[in-house]
Amino acid sequence: MYTKYVLSAILMMGLFSLASAQEKVEPKKAPQSYKPIRINVTEDGSYYLRIITWAQTWATLVENNPGTIGYDLAADNSSANIGIRRARMMFYAQMGPRWLILTHFGINNQTFNSGGYTGGTDGKKPQLYIHDLWTEFSIIPKKLHAGMGLHYWNGVSRSASASTLNFMTLDAPIFNWFTIETNDQFARQLGIYAKGQLNRLDYRLAINQPFQNGVNPYAQTARTTTGFNSDLAAKNAYTSSFAQAGYVKFMFKDIEKNVLPYEIGLCMDGQELFNIGAGFYNHPQSTYTLDPELGSEALKLYNTTILGLDMFYNHAVGKKGYIMNAYMLFQHMDYGKRYLRNVGIFNTSTAIGNAQQLGNAYANRSVMGAGNTQPTMGTGNILYAQFGLRFPTFENGSAFMPYVTGTYKSFEAIEEPSLQYDLGLNYFVNKHNAKVTLQYGTRPVYKYDAFSATGISQNGLKGQFTLQTHFYL
Repeated sequence: MYTKYVLSAILMMGLFSLASAQEKVEPKKAPQSYKPIRINVTEDGSYYLRIITWAQTWATLVENNPGTIGYDLAADNSSANIGIRRARMMFYAQMGPRWLILTHFGINNQTFNSGGYTGGTDGKKPQLYIHDLWTEFSIIPKKLHAGMGLHYWNGVSRSASASTLNFMTLDAPIFNWFTIETNDQFARQLGIYAKGQLNRLDYRLAINQPFQNGVNPYAQTARTTTGFNSDLAAKNAYTSSFAQAGYVKFMFKDIEKNVLPYEIGLCMDGQELFNIGAGFYNHPQSTYTLDPELGSEALKLYNTTILGLDMFYNHAVGKKGYIMNAYMLFQHMDYGKRYLRNVGIFNTSTAIGNAQQLGNAYANRSVMGAGNTQPTMGTGNILYAQFGLRFPTFENGSAFMPYVTGTYKSFEAIEEPSLQYDLGLNYFVNKHNAKVTLQYGTRPVYKYDAFSATGISQNGLKGQFTLQTHFYL
């Protein structure tokens, strides 16, 4: 118990101590400059190797979903965790004016009981694995480039290819990676892509072969009708079909670079960015149901179709050094009938208790799982918005930036829509190269409800404090 109180105090005091430290900074000390790690292979620099490495660590204090139990099998209302959100390294080489190769590897989400080499409840010795590996050839410089491999040139939206180096918020909302760890490899798929810029129009198109996930639908003969997410709802299915993806954006102000696919979340280098984009993703016969409406144990296959429309704005405001940042995304998702997926990032809780363990609290137990799991993606619509204002820098180059996000979710599998929000504060020690973020985030929780058309109803919001340190070179 005392550990949770101590960690809570650390989370709340972390950024306040940094703020007070500003008073001790020498007023005339120049900001530290950052120089990318680049090794020129030829004298003219046309052949070069670029190296990037970064790490994000988290400390969290979670208000658990109702019914969560601990290792002692008693109700566990909150949990405190420390771990590694991301630890990555990237190499890419420009081999003359036309060839590029990129390799990106690392680990994610290592906690004391998850993310380890053996999986399950062992958090030790996580396995390094490839995130990206592709080669690219410039057919018409800037206008048409083609590549192949395990890539991140995703469709649907800007945030589907978000860079993890320069979020404006603590992290991504996760549903932007709409197939994350189902039939992709941490938001990447094997495929062939084309990308380029035609004046102010930036485009990316891809044909991918998603990874096999789920079960063989043709081998399923026994339909489960009990429980909220039974076989009446679509499930992931084995398929060898190819997926098609694309995203285009029109850049009304400054032109963004597209050498790499990683879309910037917050720019602090003086650019004025105003983009509107739209995209799609389609994967045929990727989910299934055993639908009684079609006859006894009848099989029905569904396509996964995701459509996105978004807007991004980033610009200095006034003459004092403020930077305003805003992003809005509308995402339409069709994974098949009543498809719903719950996700809990950095979740160390594993079980919902039974009636004997929970007593009277059993009636309000979470439908969506233990810890901080929540309905994250499914057939339906999501509207997401974020807004932040970076304050003028101190004389040592550091700065603060408060932000707010809001998410509206309407899923076919849940009768009522939900609204959730995040409040956060960034402290930029040296822009994105060194920063600390404190965020309070909310999520909806659900309980069983016999009077609801879908069998569940919302049971309020739960919260989570997260303190992050972020460094990259």
